[in-house]
Amino acid sequence: MPRNLLIVLLIFFLGCCFLPTIATAAKKFEYTPRAREAYELATSLRIAEARAALTQLKFREPNNLIAYHIENYLDFFVLFTQERSADYDKLRRNEEKRIEIMAQGDPNSPYYAYVQADTRLQWALIKLKFGDYLGAFTSISKAHKLLKRNQERFPGFLPNLKDLGILHAMIGTIPDNYKWGVRLLSGLRGTIAQGRKELEYVLNKSKGNPDFLFAEETLVIYSFVLLHLDNKPEEAWVAVNRPELQPGRNPLHTFVKANVGMRAQHNDEAIRLLEQRPSGKEYAAFPYLDFMQGLARLRRLDRNADNYFQRFLEEYRGRNFIKEAYQKMAWSALITGNTNDYTRYMAACLANGHTDSESDETAEEEARKGIVPHPTLLRARLLFDGGYYIRALETLQASKQTDFASRPQQLEYTYRYGRILHGLERWDEAIKQYNLTIDRGRNDPDYFACNAALQAGLICEKRKARESARQYFETCLSMRPSAYRTSMHQAAKAGLNRLGY
Repeated sequence: MPRNLLIVLLIFFLGCCFLPTIATAAKKFEYTPRAREAYELATSLRIAEARAALTQLKFREPNNLIAYHIENYLDFFVLFTQERSADYDKLRRNEEKRIEIMAQGDPNSPYYAYVQADTRLQWALIKLKFGDYLGAFTSISKAHKLLKRNQERFPGFLPNLKDLGILHAMIGTIPDNYKWGVRLLSGLRGTIAQGRKELEYVLNKSKGNPDFLFAEETLVIYSFVLLHLDNKPEEAWVAVNRPELQPGRNPLHTFVKANVGMRAQHNDEAIRLLEQRPSGKEYAAFPYLDFMQGLARLRRLDRNADNYFQRFLEEYRGRNFIKEAYQKMAWSALITGNTNDYTRYMAACLANGHTDSESDETAEEEARKGIVPHPTLLRARLLFDGGYYIRALETLQASKQTDFASRPQQLEYTYRYGRILHGLERWDEAIKQYNLTIDRGRNDPDYFACNAALQAGLICEKRKARESARQYFETCLSMRPSAYRTSMHQAAKAGLNRLGY
C-alpha cells in the first residue's frame, strides 16, 4: 500500500473514531462554582470583577454557554443604571448574537430555552427604557413562546416559573395606548393573582435549595408585583426586609429596598439606606440613587435636597429624569421662599433633558405653562408622598379652600385633603373629598379628578365593595388628563384585574 494512501486511511480512521466524541462534547448550561461567582459579582454591580471572572470561565470552561447568560446581565445592569444612549446603540446588537450562541447548546437541558427567554426579557426591559416599544414587545413575545414550551417539557423548573410569574402578573395591566403591542403577545394570558401565586411558589420551593441561584431575583420581582400591581406596599416592605436582600453590600438591593420604602411610608428608613449604600471603584456607577436621595429628602422638606439632585445631574449621562431633577430642585427652592432659583431651575428644565418618561413630560409641561405651584399645596403634597400624614394635614389645615385664588388650586386643595385623609385611613371623609374632586374636575386637564377616582376605587376594593370599586376604576379610565395618565390607567386596569373584571 502506498505510504500516502496509508496516511490518508489513518487520518480517516482516526477521524471516524474521534469526530463523534468531539461533536457530542459540547455545549452545556451549568452554573458551576466559577459561573456562580461571576453571577454573584454581576448582580452586585461589581462589573469589572464580573468581566474578569467571565473571562476565566470562558477560558476554563469553553463549552459552558451559561457564561453568555451571565454576560447579558452585565449589559442589562450597565444600561439600567447608567442609561447612556451611546452604550445602548453599541450593546443592543448583543441580544441576537448571544441568542445565536445559546442556541448551539444542549436542547434537552431545561436551561436551553430558559436562558434564551430570560435574555429576551432583559432586553425587553431595556428597550422599554430607551423607548423602543415595538422591539420590547417583540422580545417579550419571543420570550413567552420559549417559556411556554419549556414549561410543558419541564414543569418543575423553577427559573422558568420566575419569568412566567412576572409576565402573567403584568399582561392584564398594559395601558390602552400600548394595546397594539398586546397583539404581538398572542397566547399570553394571565392575572396579577396568577403571577403572584407562581412567584410565591418559586420562593417557597427555593428555601433551603442551594441549587436555585435566583432567589434574590425572584424576591425583587415579587416585591415589585406586590407594590406596583397588587397595591400591597406594606407586604412589599415586609418582603424586601427578608435576609436575602443585603443593601449594605449590594447597591441593587439598596435601590430595591429604598424604592419600596419610599412608597410604603418608610421614607426615613429609605434615606438611611441610601446614605449607607456601598460605594467605591469596584461598583458600577448608579447615579439614580442620588436622585432617590434627593427626592426622599425633599419629601421630608429637608433644605439640602437639591444637593443630591445636583450630584445626580453632574454624574448622569442618560436621557431620563433630567427635567424632573430640575423641577424638583425648583420645588425645593420654592418651599423655602426662593422664587428666583425656582424660575432659574424651571428654565433649565425647559432647556435640558427629554420627555421620554411620564415624569419628565409632566415637568416639561409645568415649566412650559409657567404656572407656579402654591407653596402650601406643594408642601402638603411632598409631605404626603413621604408618608408624613400628620404634618401634611397640619400644613393643609392652616389654610382653607377659599384662601386659594384660582379654580385649579381650589380643586387641588380638595384633592390633597382627600389624599391625606386616605393616608390616615379616614376613608369615609377621604371618599367625600374624592367625590367632590371628581365632580368638579372631571373635564379638567389636571390629573386630580382621575387620580381621585383611582384612589376611591382602591378604598372600595380594600373594603370589599367590589361594584363600587369597579365603577371608580372605570371612571378613572374614562378620563384623559394631560399628566400621569398612563400610570393611573395602568393602576386602574390592575385594580379591575384584581377584581376579576
